[in-house]
Amino acid sequence: MKFVDEVSIFVKAGDGGNGMMSFRREKFIEKGGPNGGDGGDGGSVFMEADENLNTLIDYRYTRRFEAQRGEKGGSTDCTGAKGEDLILPVPVGTTIIDANTQEIIGDLTKPGQRIMVAQGGWHGLGNSRFKSSTNRAPRQTTPGKPGEARDLKLELKVLADVGLLGLPNAGKSTFIRSVSAAKPKVADYPFTTLVPNLGVVSVGRYKSFVIADIPGLIEGAAEGAGLGIRFLKHLSRTRLLLHLVDMAPLDESDPADAAETILHELEKFSPALTQRDRWLVLNKADQLLEEEQEERKRRVIERLDWKGPVFVISALEREGTEALSQAIMRYLDERALRIAEEPAFAEALAELDQRIEDEARARLQALDDQRALRRAGVKAVDDVDDDDFDDDDDDEDGAEIIYVR
Repeated sequence: MKFVDEVSIFVKAGDGGNGMMSFRREKFIEKGGPNGGDGGDGGSVFMEADENLNTLIDYRYTRRFEAQRGEKGGSTDCTGAKGEDLILPVPVGTTIIDANTQEIIGDLTKPGQRIMVAQGGWHGLGNSRFKSSTNRAPRQTTPGKPGEARDLKLELKVLADVGLLGLPNAGKSTFIRSVSAAKPKVADYPFTTLVPNLGVVSVGRYKSFVIADIPGLIEGAAEGAGLGIRFLKHLSRTRLLLHLVDMAPLDESDPADAAETILHELEKFSPALTQRDRWLVLNKADQLLEEEQEERKRRVIERLDWKGPVFVISALEREGTEALSQAIMRYLDERALRIAEEPAFAEALAELDQRIEDEARARLQALDDQRALRRAGVKAVDDVDDDDFDDDDDDEDGAEIIYVR
């Protein structure tokens, strides 16, 4: 299945129908007077969150959408039919942005939530509307108003309770396979994860949470290198971040260096995102002796000056994963309870969420602008590294690149 999380589309609401100019003409009725009816209103365009969708692929190839226009008025004071509204289904978690002003029109975060993105045109008036004691045979009508037209940008952010951070091959996909029914690709080479994966983790009866795995980050990700930069925005709506670190990397590098690299890239991308609650998860413990585990754990904690929770697990052998899942569920329950009981806490979280989204959008826009300058032959002062897994604009022949699961 193809995964598309950003598209640009054009929407046009229906024009209003024109008013009718008509006069009553019946046998034995003299000077029947005006009877032209009004036109119908144009149909509006709505976006609706559909829980059965998980990608914006439907809008990758069809990019222009128009609602039905209103019909013109008829004689005998008949009003024209109203144009049908156009309802465009999108996945839950879609943000709708005006492409010209960058204004956020709406955020669809609940199934069934609907928002109008283009208002239909107002109907025109028939000549019967203009009759008066001094104007017995009016010949005035008004045309229907044009419907609103807009260029829109749709951004999909997957909705998950927990997000996974880490370098390529840190074991994120293996972890999500071990705690949920999700089956992302797992292999012994970097970048096996090309698109976000979601898994539902069941913890006891009627208790579960959603976990999201994004492509691994590498050094320079905040400047556009690698795959992860385009998907970091998906973590803006998570409640908790799990920072996975490989305790026994194949290249025998220091796990503390890997942990530090991720934190630096996170700070460059969005300083507010570093304020999200994060837990340190040291993975692949089965490949080390107990003494080595303790030594490497101590070194990572000291290097990062880590004050939060730390878990040592083996996702492959499912050692420690159950305890970690239980701890996450308790954290989410306590957080929800605190939000319900403390308005100030809920307000602070909402403010943090907005800051993260604003910073993420600004960072991605800056990268797009710099790429546009390069395509125009202008070298930006703070130019960034490009990558081969970028927007369709990177192709010289205009071909589209779509992330493939």
